[in-house]
Amino acid sequence: MNLIAQIEAEQIASLGKTIPDFKAGDTIRVGYKVTEGTRSRVQAYEGVCIARKGGDTLAASFTVRKISFGEGVERVFPLYSTNIDSIEVVRRGRVRRAKLYYLRSRRGKSARIAEDTTYKPKADA
Repeated sequence: MNLIAQIEAEQIASLGKTIPDFKAGDTIRVGYKVTEGTRSRVQAYEGVCIARKGGDTLAASFTVRKISFGEGVERVFPLYSTNIDSIEVVRRGRVRRAKLYYLRSRRGKSARIAEDTTYKPKADA
């Protein structure tokens, strides 16, 4: 392991965050801390993860797409952001691509993703 990767691994460990195993196609619920004036609350943002970028590094991010009032809304979250309270996998999607940008041009039934019922979690050794 090179020096940069080693330092990055130490920083990720010091954050103490547990990131669930999710990939593109999974429907996820992100609890994001929102500050309005002096108040702070956790707002849920639920949608389909259409992309993950950066692997398991500190600079990794993921894109979540949802339909809000008939309009498609996408939001990019840094994976190790201090503003992310929680990430929860709602359902697993069965897809054959790493980036699902084609969903942007789809509407209705063609924009649906089949559920993966045969999911097995990765064994961390």
